[in-house]
Amino acid sequence: MVVGAGMVGAACALYAARAGLEVILVDRGPVAGGTTGAGEGNLLVSDKESGPELELALLSARLWRDLAREGLAEAFEYEAKGGLVVASTPDALASLTDLAAGQRAAGVDAVPVDAHRLRDLEPHLAPGLAGGMLYPQDAQVMPALAAAHLTRASGARVETGRTVTRILRAPDGAVRGVRTDRGDLLAPAVVNAAGVWGADVAALAGVALPVLPRRGFVLVTEPLPPRVRHKVYAADYVADVASDSPALRTSPVVEGTAAGPVLIGASRERVGFDRSLSLPAVRALAAGATRLFPFLERVRAMRAYTGFRPCLPDRLPAVGPDPRVPGLFHACGHEGAGIGLATGTGLLIAQALTGTRPELDLVPLRPDRFDDPRHPDRRTEEAAPWTR
Repeated sequence: MVVGAGMVGAACALYAARAGLEVILVDRGPVAGGTTGAGEGNLLVSDKESGPELELALLSARLWRDLAREGLAEAFEYEAKGGLVVASTPDALASLTDLAAGQRAAGVDAVPVDAHRLRDLEPHLAPGLAGGMLYPQDAQVMPALAAAHLTRASGARVETGRTVTRILRAPDGAVRGVRTDRGDLLAPAVVNAAGVWGADVAALAGVALPVLPRRGFVLVTEPLPPRVRHKVYAADYVADVASDSPALRTSPVVEGTAAGPVLIGASRERVGFDRSLSLPAVRALAAGATRLFPFLERVRAMRAYTGFRPCLPDRLPAVGPDPRVPGLFHACGHEGAGIGLATGTGLLIAQALTGTRPELDLVPLRPDRFDDPRHPDRRTEEAAPWTR
């Protein structure tokens, strides 16, 4: 049983089915109806420091390429476009260079780009930038299409429009399925892939998982001829992703799409599930994008949409079995990287479900790690911003 039909849930369903399991995928809304449908579809290694998340990103990037080679590339608009990270100052370039050195040691292909070569790669970039780094492994998909096609490829029994209200447990405490508003669904294992609602699903099983939403906006322009060749973002984006601040943070992220519109991000702030439009956030996105690509000053933004990133305190997802509840597994808390990390997460969950040795060490991703008083990001009731 996979609870959550977003990108991560779809990937869990696919790889569990490929491991020989029968899968039920349940969601209170439609496939890709939550965070996935509000995503840009980034498959990135460039924005991750060396460590467990980067290892998961590299595994996921390989699996996305495998899916594309299976013939799904056109179906979900897979584009191996690469990423270009640009620095506006020498100090920012020095920090980017240091980051890339650690990434290379982990297996990332990071190519330095001198200032005079930036416009060879992106002719419409603003002049005067200090330099950048090219990441050929970065790619993009259309997330709603990808979730739909992976769900279809899994052959899972899909139960949408069905709200999970309880995790059913046997007398010995083991999971035996879920109760929904339309009856019980039985299964010996339940995967919590509920994204920003992951804490609520965990609570139905009587355990804590401190997932909270982090709001973001994306601007969508009118359709344009191809002008932005890569995913292009400013070097300070990495620091914004890693920040623990609840306040609004923005850094310019610009990329074209196969359909023509340019997508402009990225903003982050913790405001609960408030979906109201934030003019300061949208203005900051537009200003940052035009600093990178001045031609955008003359382009109309057709709409802005809102999504909530599922965020855990240490910026790592929860992936794997929950030792507190036999038969409960978690696959959530990926912050803004869930689309890119979905395939690796799905494979690791399938390996855990079948008792296969996982391709990555799951210890740093343990769902119960925040119960450990030695964990640096453990939160108490007095400690603060992560409690509801």
